[in-house]
Amino acid sequence: MRALKTVCFLLISNTFMTFAWYGHLKFKDYSWGKGLGLFSIILISWGLAFFEYVFQVPANRAGSNEYGGPFNLVQLKTIQEAITLIIFMVFTTVFFKTEKFAWNHFVGFGLIVLAVFVIFKKW
Repeated sequence: MRALKTVCFLLISNTFMTFAWYGHLKFKDYSWGKGLGLFSIILISWGLAFFEYVFQVPANRAGSNEYGGPFNLVQLKTIQEAITLIIFMVFTTVFFKTEKFAWNHFVGFGLIVLAVFVIFKKW
């Protein structure tokens, strides 16, 4: 159950993170965002990043074996990075329709998935 809670919270956290880091690139496409200066965009992104931390911190505590969770620190980071790429791919496909993924992107992401396997494998 803690593993599922960890993964769900990391999915939510990374969604906020992706919007904070890359969502502002689309602000210019909306009437309310056309005149925003860099400082305003930074403040909006910080506001989104706050919600990233609202989910990231509890996810790491629930998942950490130091707090009774099923994952060690390296495993937590690996899960987070894999989720980041999944969220990023969905985000890019939905919001940045001009961006296209090429074969080398999928190979690179596949190698990251392979890294997840290697890290979680009991040798």
